[in-house]
Amino acid sequence: MSATGGVVAAVDLGATSGRVMLGYVEDGMLRLEAVARFPNGPVPAGDGLHWDFTALYRHILEGLAEAVRREPAIASVGIDSWAVDYGLVRGDELLGEPFHYRDERTGRGVEAVHRLVPFDELYRRNGLQFLPFNTLYQYAVEDRLADAETALLIPDLVAHLLTGARVAERTNASTTGLVDVRTGAWDRELIERLGVEASVLPELVEPGAHLGRLRGEALERVGADLEVIAVGSHDTASAVVAVPLSTPDAAYISCGTWGLVGVELDEPVVSDEAREANFTNEGGVDGRVRFLHNVTGLWLLSESVRAWEAEDGNPIDLPTLLDAAASVEGGIPLFDANDPRLSAPGDMPARIAAVLEESGAPVPATREAFARTIVESIAQAFADAVATAARLTGRDIDVVHVVGGGALNRLLCQATADRSGLPVLAGPVEATALGNVLVQARAHGWFGPDATLEDLRRAVAASFTPQRYEPRR
Repeated sequence: MSATGGVVAAVDLGATSGRVMLGYVEDGMLRLEAVARFPNGPVPAGDGLHWDFTALYRHILEGLAEAVRREPAIASVGIDSWAVDYGLVRGDELLGEPFHYRDERTGRGVEAVHRLVPFDELYRRNGLQFLPFNTLYQYAVEDRLADAETALLIPDLVAHLLTGARVAERTNASTTGLVDVRTGAWDRELIERLGVEASVLPELVEPGAHLGRLRGEALERVGADLEVIAVGSHDTASAVVAVPLSTPDAAYISCGTWGLVGVELDEPVVSDEAREANFTNEGGVDGRVRFLHNVTGLWLLSESVRAWEAEDGNPIDLPTLLDAAASVEGGIPLFDANDPRLSAPGDMPARIAAVLEESGAPVPATREAFARTIVESIAQAFADAVATAARLTGRDIDVVHVVGGGALNRLLCQATADRSGLPVLAGPVEATALGNVLVQARAHGWFGPDATLEDLRRAVAASFTPQRYEPRR
């Protein structure tokens, strides 16, 4: 390709699956090609719930090897993943499989941390909404931390195994609870008060930093001397890069397992009202602030489908189920999508039924009606979060962009438009991989020497046409 483009590989790791994508950039236009997809998820062990990181890393290497076979001219690799979870490293050894954020141990960590630093003070310092699995709570009950030389968040751990680099990319580090929300640096005073050994926290780097080249086993198995570039390694940070914000007052929903609902700001909002609304201030690319609320997203639907499939012994076609759900008439009972009882794996339909019964709402009698209740409940939670974001920031939100897998769910997008009273623009679907690709491409100079975040978003808008949903009520 010309000096205005090239091809990169994006490793995009989600809580239920991972993928390796090729991203092509040519004359300001973007194109993605899926190379490999592989499963991911929690694995029970004797001491709790873990990730099978060993298998995950093997899938990454296999995916990158296939990417090189398809496209030998790959210029670099970027890695993004879910937030908060980490691996502990001593030498080049990983000290056990990383814990899964849904493991029950984190409850003890919350109590331990809040005894030392009250939550209202934590919020003023790190700007993070209360989530019981944030990294600082995990560190409080991490027995192996004293044995580690370095604690690396999942994308940084992958980059370390590929290149030997030991760094913390800033957008993902902001989710640990140990980064100062105003300066973007490690909060050394807080770290000391919590009894965390500061030496395990690596140097912070910005998206676009050049981390090194493949080494050792990674080089041998992938078969090419690839460079690794830091991207917005928190998957939501990458996704927000690729939201083609159509107005200054647009909101976004990055919808997959979770729904991250918010707006992009230049400065954090750490008011008492924001804390009480459980809104978070996470780091974005180019120093932007992702002011958002975590809403339980398609996890509720995927877990319910998984339970029904186990009951039937046969797979369920989700598009067919959703088409039937869209035809359900009459009153749709709703439940609180953020009810903590719905956060762990298990028999989700039974748990949702219990929540509905407790509130006095009827339990849907058919699966299509049950699916409709799930989707409408998620949409109501999205609409509530959009309204709260508007109130807390003083913005007159005029459109909602939905990106990620949820952009394919027509029923969810229409329900979000209906319940928010705002138009919804759905797409791109692979926003996280696109954001990963865009930051790499800018690091290579393919959008010019001084490309801004808005320049990258204009490339997304030029390359992908969103689906528009108008509110019907």
